[in-house]
Amino acid sequence: MTKSVGRLLLMVCTGLLAVILLAGCGEGQRNNGSSAGAPDIYTIADTTGDWGFPSPYGHHPRGPGILRMSMIFDTLVWKDAAGFVPALAEDWSYDEAGLTYTFNLRRDVTWHDGQPFTAGDVVFTFDYVGKYPYSMVDTTMVAQVEAIDDYTVQVKLHEPYAPFLEYTAGTLPILPKHIWENVDNPETYRESDALVGTGPFKLVDYNKEHGTYLYAANENYYGGRPLVRQIRYVKVSQEMAHSALQKGEVNAAEVPPEVVEGLQKDGITVTSGPHFWNTKLMINHTMEPFSHKEFRQALAYAIDREELARVVGRGHAVAASPGMLPPDSDWHNPDVQQYRHDPVKAAALLKGLGYTQQDGYFQKDGRPLVLEMLVSQEYTRDGEIIAAQLDKAGIKVELRSLEAKTLDSRVQQWDFELAFSGHGGLGSDPVVLNNMILGKSFNSARYAASMKLNGLLAAQLKETDPAARKQLVQEAQAVYAGELPALSLYYPTWYWGHDGSIDLYYTKGGVASGVPQPLNKLCFVESN
Repeated sequence: MTKSVGRLLLMVCTGLLAVILLAGCGEGQRNNGSSAGAPDIYTIADTTGDWGFPSPYGHHPRGPGILRMSMIFDTLVWKDAAGFVPALAEDWSYDEAGLTYTFNLRRDVTWHDGQPFTAGDVVFTFDYVGKYPYSMVDTTMVAQVEAIDDYTVQVKLHEPYAPFLEYTAGTLPILPKHIWENVDNPETYRESDALVGTGPFKLVDYNKEHGTYLYAANENYYGGRPLVRQIRYVKVSQEMAHSALQKGEVNAAEVPPEVVEGLQKDGITVTSGPHFWNTKLMINHTMEPFSHKEFRQALAYAIDREELARVVGRGHAVAASPGMLPPDSDWHNPDVQQYRHDPVKAAALLKGLGYTQQDGYFQKDGRPLVLEMLVSQEYTRDGEIIAAQLDKAGIKVELRSLEAKTLDSRVQQWDFELAFSGHGGLGSDPVVLNNMILGKSFNSARYAASMKLNGLLAAQLKETDPAARKQLVQEAQAVYAGELPALSLYYPTWYWGHDGSIDLYYTKGGVASGVPQPLNKLCFVESN
């Protein structure tokens, strides 16, 4: 496999995809012997479509991109509905005194190209991501990785790191050494062998323009027989998703709350998950006036999060905690500063910063206070409501609508004032606080100005006693809510409709590092 995926498979797959997309699921997707009750082709609708080339270095760094990649690549450990399960490692142990994890690897695993999987691939992967960091995994806590023999690996840490199993061993995709050892440009590498993994499915076709993915079952998968022969992702608008479900054109789709009852009457299975995703107001605290904590707090008092949850969420959302973690999380602190909607307090804070009001609007040094807020096209309504709330509080807002990935890029470059964004991962290990406060991604506040907060976040990663760690995590939430470098707005209740042919479930803590969608690859694999 030396040609790029597009060149190698274009002639074969373009016709196939065209026929499938025109025909829909219909009778052609019903069970054809792949598994009792399961369809031959399982189709998943997605409103965005393209989430990047599904290699570890090619996918877009959000949850759906991780899901696309995880179908192909496996990790040392994984999670199902109940918690950790074996993957490439059949079992593992931890020597607390020696700060060392020992992973006993499976001996019956082969790469998609037939080459055997060994401990050498695991050692290579840790070394490779040390040289070429993978944005979704932190390996800086790893001091040394050693192959004891072909099927035993020891990972020694620099210091205790409580989330290692979930956020490193359970999230890092293991790479085949025989392919990647000669790749020095992983982000741009698009040859077909970039998609050689050990996972339950192989990529057949990826169409960036149409936002489609087609996977074929890996019949030699060590973890069990795939339940379907093919999985495909297709781009379908949210407005059309429920109709596609009703017509049998797709097997699964995220659906809006108002159609849930009708779908259930039609025999569609609808499942809702925990509130592990938040909408968030990103604040550029690196520039005036947002660099003042009091200004950020004034914004929080001026915004009515309850109204947002009620109106935009149509009653299917929960106002978010300024501490970020939701009530569904075992680590949630209910006692952080709440910033209940109070324009009077907002005005007092602004006046304390030297602002005055004229004709109902704030100004300073003769210049009116006008803020620009970026919002992606799918969240225009949220932006309009926030702008109206701030306007009532005397703060003018200019909305600018952008394509979602353009907005992410602008935030990453600090090229914004305010931005309406969001991310998941809030049900996983509380290292998510570190990632979303101190991390370098566009989802992170990238806020290191509070030494107290920095200390708490560092300490909780090293604390392996659950009770002591929870105390640190709850205190960190309280300090974060006071500093307010970003403001969580609401946690939407998301609904997924599906035809029941595959038992979709929500993974404990989210897929990998916390993706809150019921599309764990193990749903599509027969358990051993």
